[in-house]
Amino acid sequence: PQGSEEAKAFINAFLKRSMPKMKDEAIQDILTRKAVVLEHYSKKKAKQKRKKPKGFTAKQRRELRLFEIEPEQQRYTLFLPLHELWKQYIRDLCHGLKPDAQPHMIQGKLLKADLHGAIVTVTKSRCPSYVGITGIILQEFKHVFKIITKEDKLKVVPKLHNVFSLEIDGFVSYIYGSKFQLRASERSAKKFKLKGTIDL
Repeated sequence: PQGSEEAKAFINAFLKRSMPKMKDEAIQDILTRKAVVLEHYSKKKAKQKRKKPKGFTAKQRRELRLFEIEPEQQRYTLFLPLHELWKQYIRDLCHGLKPDAQPHMIQGKLLKADLHGAIVTVTKSRCPSYVGITGIILQEFKHVFKIITKEDKLKVVPKLHNVFSLEIDGFVSYIYGSKFQLRASERSAKKFKLKGTIDL
């Protein structure tokens, strides 16, 4: 029955086992309020951090020769289909390159476009040996273009201090390499400002 001595003894023994750190006086104080909160701490499961897949380091990319083009593949004719794809991509991007199109709008789109497959010519350079190099862009890095020429020679041309021109459907665009030192992925989000004069 409620209030019997056996019940009190059972509750006291149960509370001592459940809350071993508590003194008898504190347990009696809890009983007078008729509210008992048992001390039970659930072990929190440690959250496992998701490991992000890491890409290759620059050293690993060099060792694996990921960006190297084999000598037998360094042929201009092999990349002509890539150039045709690039021309179609630019026509779609610029809505057909119509004669009444505004040049600065086309120029703005070309600055953000992917240039892999474009035929470019070095028109100005601080180094005279670069002037006149023409070919298809095979790879674009932050500071250089890799270009394959009609003579099947792979040229690495720095962007710094060079001016490049590219022509498509009669529209000629000039690229100042010194202001173009970005990766292709970064360039698509960059806002280019129009400037009156640009030094090499």
